[in-house]
Amino acid sequence: MFAIGLYSISIVLLIISFIKDKQKTRMALNKSWKSFISILPAFAGVLALVGLVLTILTPEIISGIIGANTGIIGMIVTSIIGAITLIPGFVAFPLAASLLQKGAGVMQIAVFVSTLMMVGFVTMPLEMKYFGKKETILRNLFAYIFSFIVAFVIGMVVS
Repeated sequence: MFAIGLYSISIVLLIISFIKDKQKTRMALNKSWKSFISILPAFAGVLALVGLVLTILTPEIISGIIGANTGIIGMIVTSIIGAITLIPGFVAFPLAASLLQKGAGVMQIAVFVSTLMMVGFVTMPLEMKYFGKKETILRNLFAYIFSFIVAFVIGMVVS
């Protein structure tokens, strides 16, 4: 229902934009289509990989590796995976929901999503180029530590 509302609002605003300035609206639609096409291969690859992993891993395997009873070890495993993986947020949150449904622990998924969003191991060389080595390492270290703090707080709130 919420999605239908958002789509309806978007369509109405697109029609208003088209009425106001046809040329700019066409140009914006063209740019957004090109952006979508450039993102599509990476997005499709990530979705296929996530689908494959979720198909192969049974709920028993998931709960055994990153379930609530794995404690800090499961959190460390998911934090490392999150820190080295480059997945966009619009894929990460549905993935987290799927993992939770299949038996992953709340704190383990919280630290996974936090490190995924805040720690950039893959992007460190680019970040070092612009911000410097010391700043990049400190930012990633603090973000990694903060991810555990967030996970513990979420774990206390949820349980």
